[in-house]
Amino acid sequence: MKRQNCPFSPSAQFSIPFPSNKNLPPFIRFVFPKCFSSSTSANNKGAFKGSGSGSGGILADMDSDSKASPLMYQQLQDHHPKSSSSSNSSSRILTLPTVLTLGRVAAVPLLIFTFYVDSWWGRTATTGIFIAAAITDWLDGYIARKMRLRSAFGAFLDPVADKLMVAATLVLLCSRPLNVAMFGQVPWILIVPSTAIIGREITMSAVREWAASQNSKLLEAVAVNNLGKWKTATQMAALTILLATRDSSLGEPGILVASGVILLYVSAGLSIMSLAVYMGKIWEVLLK
Repeated sequence: MKRQNCPFSPSAQFSIPFPSNKNLPPFIRFVFPKCFSSSTSANNKGAFKGSGSGSGGILADMDSDSKASPLMYQQLQDHHPKSSSSSNSSSRILTLPTVLTLGRVAAVPLLIFTFYVDSWWGRTATTGIFIAAAITDWLDGYIARKMRLRSAFGAFLDPVADKLMVAATLVLLCSRPLNVAMFGQVPWILIVPSTAIIGREITMSAVREWAASQNSKLLEAVAVNNLGKWKTATQMAALTILLATRDSSLGEPGILVASGVILLYVSAGLSIMSLAVYMGKIWEVLLK
């Protein structure tokens, strides 16, 4: 029997005695895959919402797919009531990460307002708000890990804030045509990838909640893959470029707009691919 830091704690990383992984029931083996193994505890640090450091950790913190489902969070608390009650942070609603997340939700109406302000500062403010939201999306996950301030409310609100900001930005961009001659005769150029991205996010949210209410094999089928991280990176880059190129002070935005549109289509393609991968795994589990 060994003591290891468990990155999947509902409220914090804490040390608890636990038997060998092989002796655990299936659900616990999935939720705590290798965190009780002495050789993997360092590698799993921060796995619940991103990995420690480096670009992979940043993308994981920003990726809504890698964030815990509230139902999964509740299942963890049900299996470890003593551990979850030992930390005051899990019972607090307004922790610092949650305040940052609420700030992103509150920024959505402000984003909409500045988008329709017909002046240079409105376009600049819209881009700045989106970039600030992307930064705080990573920051709240980092703070939650380092300061042990995870909460059930935060686990619920964080992916909701991400999807609201992205969906609002996509709808806003679709509401105004691109100011580039090469795209002037193609009004659906942004509508197609935006519909694919938003539809995928809605579908995956429903699938994850359903899988969390079923058995461990379905939970394993919807485990995060690398496609989600690349989808997030290309999506954030595309939306930032498309918002920034609305500023006329940047000069001729043709090449930048084209790169933003291409990245948005790449993000939409990765979204559909990752959804297909998840559905394929779920189908395999259901056929067994």
